[in-house]
Amino acid sequence: MAEQTIYNEDWQIGTKRIANNSVDLVVTDPPYGMAFQSNHRKVKHKSIQNDTNLDWLGGWVKELKRVCKDEAHLYIFCSWHHIDKFKQEVGALFNVKNILIWEKNNTGMGDLEGDYAPKYEMILFCSNGTKKLKGRRDANILKSKRTQNENHPTEKPINLISYLIEKSSNKGDLVLDTFAGSCGTAIASRQKERNCICFEIEEDYCKVANERLFATSLSLF
Repeated sequence: MAEQTIYNEDWQIGTKRIANNSVDLVVTDPPYGMAFQSNHRKVKHKSIQNDTNLDWLGGWVKELKRVCKDEAHLYIFCSWHHIDKFKQEVGALFNVKNILIWEKNNTGMGDLEGDYAPKYEMILFCSNGTKKLKGRRDANILKSKRTQNENHPTEKPINLISYLIEKSSNKGDLVLDTFAGSCGTAIASRQKERNCICFEIEEDYCKVANERLFATSLSLF
């Protein structure tokens, strides 16, 4: 039976326990380096830690390179604000195959009169080798309803993460999420029978994530 483990720990500490060349797939939503604060909810979440700069990015990419198998795929959520920096750093050690577009069902906030309404986020699709995608060849625009961010300020849809997991891994494979948030990657991994290791620095989010993961376990029986 596949196992999913959520650690209330900084990835810089936790990943040191992961063996070299052991991870089949990375699906993660790192801080975008833009001091994000959602304005959608009346009761606001905490600010995202380490979101004021990208000084950690180079070291993070090196650690991913160490733990990933030679044929691993990586999906890294990004924003247009610093996509160039992410692509440069990740591309130094991995093959950036594509930039996927997650098209949401409605728009975000921002400059309501002086700018176009944001309706998408980017996902860097990267490879550590030549592994093929599973199933048919799909377009690089992925449509999925945005969440209400009830569990985390940048919560991603489970069905979107599940799709990425199915395209790039097999049952029993090991999936890594170094910035787990509400741990959608762990939940999707459990649903798809993948092993998963998640790191999340905020204790409150880990508590919610474990509750959601437990509820998912009950729903599978």
